[in-house]
Amino acid sequence: MPKNPKKSSKTSHSGGIDRIIIFDTTLRDGEQSPGATMNLEEKLLVADVLDQMGVDVIEAGFAMASDGDFEAVKAIAKRTKSAVICSLARCKKDDIERAGNAVKPAKRGRIHTFMSTSDIHLKHQFRMSREAVLGVIKDAVTYATKFTDDIEWSAMDATRSDLDYLCQAVETAIKAGATTVNLPDTVGYATPDDIKRMFTYVKNNVPNIDKAILSFHGQNDLGLATANSLAAVTAGARQIECTINGIGERAGNTALEEVVMALKTRADYFNVHNPVKTELIMRASKLVQNITGFAIQPNKAIVGANAFAHESGIHQDGMLKDASTYEIMTPESVGLHRSSLVMGKHSGRHAFKQKLKELGFNIGDNAFEDAFNRFKALADKKKKVYDDDIIALVDDQMIKGDESVKLVSLSVACGSKGKAKAELTLSVDGKKLSAKTEGDGPVDASFKAIRAIAPHKARLKLYQVHAVTGGIDAQADVTVRLETEEEVVINGNASDTDTMVASTLAYIAALNKLKSYETKVKPERATLKSEVKVAKKRK
Repeated sequence: MPKNPKKSSKTSHSGGIDRIIIFDTTLRDGEQSPGATMNLEEKLLVADVLDQMGVDVIEAGFAMASDGDFEAVKAIAKRTKSAVICSLARCKKDDIERAGNAVKPAKRGRIHTFMSTSDIHLKHQFRMSREAVLGVIKDAVTYATKFTDDIEWSAMDATRSDLDYLCQAVETAIKAGATTVNLPDTVGYATPDDIKRMFTYVKNNVPNIDKAILSFHGQNDLGLATANSLAAVTAGARQIECTINGIGERAGNTALEEVVMALKTRADYFNVHNPVKTELIMRASKLVQNITGFAIQPNKAIVGANAFAHESGIHQDGMLKDASTYEIMTPESVGLHRSSLVMGKHSGRHAFKQKLKELGFNIGDNAFEDAFNRFKALADKKKKVYDDDIIALVDDQMIKGDESVKLVSLSVACGSKGKAKAELTLSVDGKKLSAKTEGDGPVDASFKAIRAIAPHKARLKLYQVHAVTGGIDAQADVTVRLETEEEVVINGNASDTDTMVASTLAYIAALNKLKSYETKVKPERATLKSEVKVAKKRK
């Protein structure tokens, strides 16, 4: 095996203990949420926003999981300007080598390897002795140093581990070359007191602990991920692992926006700082929502629709007199702009470009012209175009994949008498095809027409509609989720002032991604499985 040159990617402290490293795993752990799978183009969009935000480390994927994951990590590594690019790897040489090759193009690359330390995992999952696990940790971390000098090692299920044994594992990992040690609450079991106790014990009982940065990764099974992350900070953790909107397996992960804004708003208490440009939080939140189809509840902290809404008379009275009476942070601090720049059909290119800049978009000339034309078309339908309308419009444009199937025309008839009818014309690979169908309502009729024109075996798993803004002329934002026979989930998202048009466009978006999956990703996975089988036979 050729030895790759080391690339230093240590994330330095600014002023020692006052610097918190933000490690975002939206593209790895977040994507493990059922239904949250992203394609390469979508991952690149999310990575770009994270990089613009100033996130320190982007865990771009699990390179060994598939050829698609490997290529995604590699593409992000080539493209990202500032953040460290990280790939997850099991404590196996093949995994580590693949991760090292994936992050090799990055300006700063990291390998993140892990091994369980709890007796319950060692006994029932790995069936290994404690001594054997220490050997695995030593060998894996040592091997990872051949590819980079930035190695993170995680003690999976740390919060349910015997603390003395956890200390042995941490000491072993650091001796072998780990520069970051992560003590995760893998199953979301711990309380803030548990977290403080664990970090304090490790700090006081691992002799070489000063040679590594302590990190915390919290799962939200008991709704304590953010509280536990903040407890870890007070106990000495200087890296927090999180995701946009808190997406992730089961109940999700620590929400980046919650931790970042808690540290910023209560800087007087935590006495630390982090590099995130908080004005881009809403931009990142909405992008992840649109790509994954995971809408967040209105009362979600920081990014929910009601986070800065005040209905109580007492609250409104206070707000009118002084916003600080009931707002502990400003809407502008997270990217919610109360702009006096009203957009409408008379707004020109300069005003639109200024609005895009204000909302955190930086797009090329061709993309700008397309977005401006779509804005003018929307402005003809709506008297006022709100910020959220523009975000939805641009996101729709940016996250489009292959467009072999396009909407030409749609006509729907429905009501209380008889079945709904749909007349649909699509362009499929440049050829116009039409269908007339009936259904139990306009959505069913329209979706049947799509399947008649472009037959497929995927099942409809989710149909979700919500209004982008208020008012009777609000755009409908629609998510359609399809599931293949192999249980691969594919999302489509679209917005339009006509709910039926938005629904049809969302289904078509999912269908185009489905076609891309069947022609590109599926064959790659089949090839990878064949290679694995051949390799096993050789062994």
